[in-house]
Amino acid sequence: QVQVVESGGGLVQPGGSLRLSCAASGSIFGRNMMGWYRQPPGKGREWVAHIFSYGGTYYTDSVKGRFTISRDNAKNTVVLQMNSLKPEDTAVYYCRFYSLSSLNEYWGQGTQVTVSS
Repeated sequence: QVQVVESGGGLVQPGGSLRLSCAASGSIFGRNMMGWYRQPPGKGREWVAHIFSYGGTYYTDSVKGRFTISRDNAKNTVVLQMNSLKPEDTAVYYCRFYSLSSLNEYWGQGTQVTVSS
């Protein structure tokens, strides 16, 4: 079992920055992927970015050049640095841990990001 806990988020003006953090703990072994998804108001959950334990980062087109995902493998943490935020980035952001060994996935509880003036 893996526990996933997000932190960060909040209210920010357009053009501002926020930093989301996610920590995974528990039965973690082998290669894995940690990533971020978001669910805008009234819409479905969508993928934002992910990073593998052995390297490699991927972003959805709408956040490329504005968001940066990074991780600390020793601590099993991942950070999403969000810059140049736009109102359309408003959503509940979820962290996902996916084990490439067991093929199991675990989700955090979500954290609200609101971009508004």
